[in-house]
Amino acid sequence: MNLVIIRENEKPSASNGGGLLRFCVSSEPLAGIVLGGLSRSSLRVYGSITPRGRLAGAEAARPICAVPGSWGVTPGKIQSVEIVSYEKKTPLDSAALYKAGSDPWCVITNGRFATQFNDELLGKILAGINADVVAVNAESELRAAHEKVRLTVQGNVAGFRRLYNDSAEPVSFPVDWPHHLFIRGCILERCLDEGALPESFAAVLEKCRSNDLKARSIKVAGSSLDLDTEEGIFALCEAELSLSTARSCMQSAGNADDSQRQKARLIGEVLLGKNVRIDSDVIIVGPSIVCDNVRIERGAVIDSSIIGPEVRIGQDQVVRNSVVAGPHYRIEDKTTFGKYASKPIHNRGRFERRSPGDEVFRKWSMFSYAGCFKRIVDIVFSIIVLILFAPIMPFVALAVKLTSPGPVFYKDKRQGRYGVAFNCLKFRTMSIGSDRIQEKLRIVSRVDGPQFKMEDDPRITKVGKFLRDTYIDEIPQFFNVLWGQMSVVGPRPSPESENTLCPSWRDARLSVRPGITGLWQVRRTRKSGQDFQEWIYYDTRYVRHLSLRIDCEICRQTIKKMIKSFIEQF
Repeated sequence: MNLVIIRENEKPSASNGGGLLRFCVSSEPLAGIVLGGLSRSSLRVYGSITPRGRLAGAEAARPICAVPGSWGVTPGKIQSVEIVSYEKKTPLDSAALYKAGSDPWCVITNGRFATQFNDELLGKILAGINADVVAVNAESELRAAHEKVRLTVQGNVAGFRRLYNDSAEPVSFPVDWPHHLFIRGCILERCLDEGALPESFAAVLEKCRSNDLKARSIKVAGSSLDLDTEEGIFALCEAELSLSTARSCMQSAGNADDSQRQKARLIGEVLLGKNVRIDSDVIIVGPSIVCDNVRIERGAVIDSSIIGPEVRIGQDQVVRNSVVAGPHYRIEDKTTFGKYASKPIHNRGRFERRSPGDEVFRKWSMFSYAGCFKRIVDIVFSIIVLILFAPIMPFVALAVKLTSPGPVFYKDKRQGRYGVAFNCLKFRTMSIGSDRIQEKLRIVSRVDGPQFKMEDDPRITKVGKFLRDTYIDEIPQFFNVLWGQMSVVGPRPSPESENTLCPSWRDARLSVRPGITGLWQVRRTRKSGQDFQEWIYYDTRYVRHLSLRIDCEICRQTIKKMIKSFIEQF
């Protein structure tokens, strides 16, 4: 079951008077745009808990929009959106309850907000969560590429971290209705009050406690639009008008007399209601919506605005970035007007359509060397190396196992392209538990910055020293290359703890896959106090100038260095 409930705003703000959403839902064709947008928003959320392909028909999952009876909205359908009215509680009929019992989750959407989530992430959370009722709110700060500050209990800054992937976190229950409330279908009736949803969210939680149901509250990476604000309404209408369904509605509207429409210049996405009278020399710039029975007189200009029903736009008047709610709002001057637009809106709320890699990472075209052919070279090269070293790898594994207790391979969590974590493989060269004493030894580290290196490291085994000096310990990393986690040539693979300390340049390094070898590895001088600076310089320089010629030169110098180091062992 998928239900969208639009409620009265119990705490109206001075800016909207508490009636903006009511005005939108009661005015055609604006109502179709707003309710259609809410329906699509809720349908996407419902799709996150639905087996793939089940929403192909979509009609069975299309949400029901419940609107307060006092708003005077006629029950029925508005552009395929089913509307029902309710008084204090939202009743659910027996058919809806029967259908809900077969669904894994019933979705109750707060109709004041249109949301977008990472559907895949939300689906995984709900599939594994141990709860009967889950309150979910969208949180933009949990989206990829956001910086998140961590505070102590006292409010002091403990640190910060970069989110390279959309994430979620548990939170305390909100005071008011969440963006979405998920209730398991099999227990829905136990959350109802005499066959209807309780009036408040607090009453729902009380039902959960009295019926011994487990309830959880989480925030999930996403974005939301508050439809009781100008910014939210404008952003939703702009998004909906850009859809092909809205454009076809505009083109087939017959909503205004054709002879009158031809008198005006319609620029961009403009939706006209019924019986709209337009005089000559009128300019309407989209995204704009003009509701039913509007009169627009000669020379008027409407720019990115919503005009309510029965409104008269006088001669030569300009309406810009405004919501004009009704016929009793008259123009007093020659500029922007409207009950909800005392000043122009410059920063409209928008859905955030971002993915890891947008805006912060460098991009290459698909058919460039960095975008495609480098990956092909990596696969071919790694297969050749693994075949060549296949005969000696069992002997190396046996030597590691016999000379010190512990696993043959060491898996270190590193950040790859776009910050995606992976296990970097190496033959183990240190004794077990070495990472736990590293901070105690940092005082004798030979390098500056977040790295660590010391002479005659006591944690390294005898076999491990030979493997390091000959670079044989890094052979398993070619499996990482084969799996697409690394490249043969690239920046040094580093853990999140090091990248967190280097916010100004880490995104450049994480624009490409980390490499087994790289420019820094072949050019570093190991001078005291300069190693960290060289690391930054060479890694970012490599990303700026990435090319086949540079990769070939780095491979040549690496092979030369490896041969020299191997000969020195004997």
